[in-house]
Amino acid sequence: MRAGALHSRREGRRGSGCVDETPDDELVAAVARGDERACRLLMERHLGRVVALARRMMGNQADAEEVAQEVFLRVWTHAESWQPGRAQFGTWLYRVAANLCLDRLRRLRPSVDIDDMPDLVSGEPGPDARLEQDQLAARVEAALQQLPERQRAAIALSHYEGFSNTETAEILEVSVEAVESLLSRGRRQLRALLATERDELLRSRETSA
Repeated sequence: MRAGALHSRREGRRGSGCVDETPDDELVAAVARGDERACRLLMERHLGRVVALARRMMGNQADAEEVAQEVFLRVWTHAESWQPGRAQFGTWLYRVAANLCLDRLRRLRPSVDIDDMPDLVSGEPGPDARLEQDQLAARVEAALQQLPERQRAAIALSHYEGFSNTETAEILEVSVEAVESLLSRGRRQLRALLATERDELLRSRETSA
């Protein structure tokens, strides 16, 4: 599979545009036999979500596309070792994507142990409801990038990609209780970050008035 094939599909769909209904496991078996069409079908089904997950974890599109390219290169090179029935292909795929992102983030900055994080509690329920939706989304995305990597991964998988806590736990290879802790701490820290930013914005407006 050519690396450039991924770049040309970086706006990949979440499966709605793929008319072929062959199960993922059968496509992986075909990839193991060298079937490039099967690999393209898997990319069309899953590329959009893989890129979206990586973008929220890495914070930029370029790194997200590099991660996605490496994910599907692993599909191409490791298809022979895939064992149907042990896990869903999608679960394995997003686990690979999340782990690649976590590895990159650890190389970029010191890792943070979630158990060493103090509990951050905000007295505010969230950002002001009067903020425009696009501004709010940008602020949430920026705050998300300030979370420890595993909190960010849990929130990206659960809130943005729609995985259940059980599925998120399987992808991150932790317990459901650990996922619930990551999500709880991540939500508290997001609220604290967004509340602090809002207070600074209000003070800035009062000063300039």
